[in-house]
Amino acid sequence: MAEFDRQAARSYGMGASRADAAAFDAGLRAYMLQVYNYMAIGLAVTGVVAFGAFSMAVSDGQLTAFGQAIYASPLKWLIMLAPLGMVFLISFRVQKMSVGGAQMAFWVFAALMGLSLSSIFLVYTGTSIARVFFITAAAFGGLSLYGYTTKKDLSGWGSFLFMGLIGIILASIVNIFLGSSALQFAISVIGVLVFAGLTAYDTQQIKEMYSAQDDGTVAGRKAIMGALRLYLDFINLFIMLLSLFGNRE
Repeated sequence: MAEFDRQAARSYGMGASRADAAAFDAGLRAYMLQVYNYMAIGLAVTGVVAFGAFSMAVSDGQLTAFGQAIYASPLKWLIMLAPLGMVFLISFRVQKMSVGGAQMAFWVFAALMGLSLSSIFLVYTGTSIARVFFITAAAFGGLSLYGYTTKKDLSGWGSFLFMGLIGIILASIVNIFLGSSALQFAISVIGVLVFAGLTAYDTQQIKEMYSAQDDGTVAGRKAIMGALRLYLDFINLFIMLLSLFGNRE
């Protein structure tokens, strides 16, 4: 009788564990879906704002008054730096924001990024922009899927990728003054490798941030921060690939 009770207890425990694992997996999938949905909406906002701003800035091949303001006046520096300011704001203030407030900050960031990126339509053909976007989407999807499904611990990539990111930023600043096409090519090639790695690394990190014990507010904030990280990976990968493969006007 005692042996029967022990077997029953073990069977009950295994059943409970399987139920807990199933609930955890369902919660994780819902959380990651929320991250990807936020990211996708952010990219859509960026694309709409970028194309809309360009359409308002250029008429018959000439810059309008709006175009002169955002592309050829000191205001362009504010437009370029505003998204970076929003990244810092969201990163440092998200824990004190409501989920709705964090969402709104993310949408504002995505819109400012669209305004900043609208200038790519002056440099590259619309066809090549669309082609590189779909290449980026396919590459990002594969890399993110790898980061989500791999059993390999990618945490060791973190310091290497961070150093690569710092190197890209410093080299890009230097090249603003040098204007070297060779240096820009090297930055783009290294940038593709770094942001490809960051896509897989960040996906795994975002996955590991999930906790079944989080309430709706904490989980919502985590999803927004995860979406921000993947959004930045996608945008930077797109810009680097566009620099390499985009056809100039």
